Amino acid sequence: MASAFTLAMHPWAYEAKYERDGRWSEKFVEKPHMSPAEEAELDEGARERLLGQRNSFPELPLINYTTQYGLGCFEGLKALPQKDGSLKIFRPDENGKRMERSMLGLRMPGFPADRFVDAVTELVRRNRDLGFTPAYDPAWEKTNFADGHAVYIRPFSYAEPGIGLGVSSYPWVIIGCTNVGSYFDPDMRTRAVVTDKLRATPGGTGWIKCNANYVQPILTKKQANEDGYMEAIFLDVTQSYVEEGSSCNIFFLMDDGKLVTPELGDTVLPGINRKSALQLAADMGVTTEERAVPIAEVMDRATECFVTGTAAGVSYIESITYKDSERVFNDGKVGELTEQLAVTLKGIQYGTVEDSHGWMFEV
Repeated sequence: MASAFTLAMHPWAYEAKYERDGRWSEKFVEKPHMSPAEEAELDEGARERLLGQRNSFPELPLINYTTQYGLGCFEGLKALPQKDGSLKIFRPDENGKRMERSMLGLRMPGFPADRFVDAVTELVRRNRDLGFTPAYDPAWEKTNFADGHAVYIRPFSYAEPGIGLGVSSYPWVIIGCTNVGSYFDPDMRTRAVVTDKLRATPGGTGWIKCNANYVQPILTKKQANEDGYMEAIFLDVTQSYVEEGSSCNIFFLMDDGKLVTPELGDTVLPGINRKSALQLAADMGVTTEERAVPIAEVMDRATECFVTGTAAGVSYIESITYKDSERVFNDGKVGELTEQLAVTLKGIQYGTVEDSHGWMFEV
């Protein structure tokens, strides 16, 4: 199985640069490669050297506002092989709009959302034509695509040279692709623990998908994993209300049948799978609420819990540990609504369920 977030990048990459005349120049760059079959036959050293060449961008400055201060942002989205043999990208228009907002929020020129969609689509097409994308496997249907493969697309901004405190006025936007499989470890129990660390603070950059926002979640999730938990959950600055998981948005089905998720604000990332889950739940006739969610209410009333994200999709949480208490949901098994949402979303993404909202963009 392909694993999440490998550095086996595809040969074609995309580069755009904001120029001093106020326009974006762009180009597709073909890195060294052989056919996928030939690359698979290389010894470990030769393969590492080849992949190193593909991951190299000599024109990008090492010392700049991104590497020194984390002043950059990124996106993550997927292109998925379809049951009919085609390849489609899930909601790239939404990623494009979010990246443009993120860049503007960091006081740099925003990369236009329409150009983002065109660049992502053409990049995936070029790599597909070289044979570097996974083919649809009917066996995935037996697990509701829990082990399905896809193309992970990683766009990111990168600043011009700089060492003093400053913002990026002439950034690059780079896009690369790699194949991915299952994100969560299937052998790890899906338990979560509430942390007293803070992911974001009011008035900050929590609503931006920026590099610096991921330092605390990475450290906290690593500690949670070492303690036997799959996920860590962050509360707000008052330590009273749920905000996010360490790498995803979070949902709760309450005992009155309502599906609730923390409301958006400057401390919660506007996730695209979050938005999709809310729509799918509404399609199923479920009442949804975006509001402040007290952790005390979760521990007392929640009957199902799941997280959403590009990598996670819709993934159930079996229990949450908060201080000295553990709340187990649905006897530790995936809940009915959670499973229905997960199956529906994956089905839309892989082409086995009708895409009634026009979320899938053909390559």
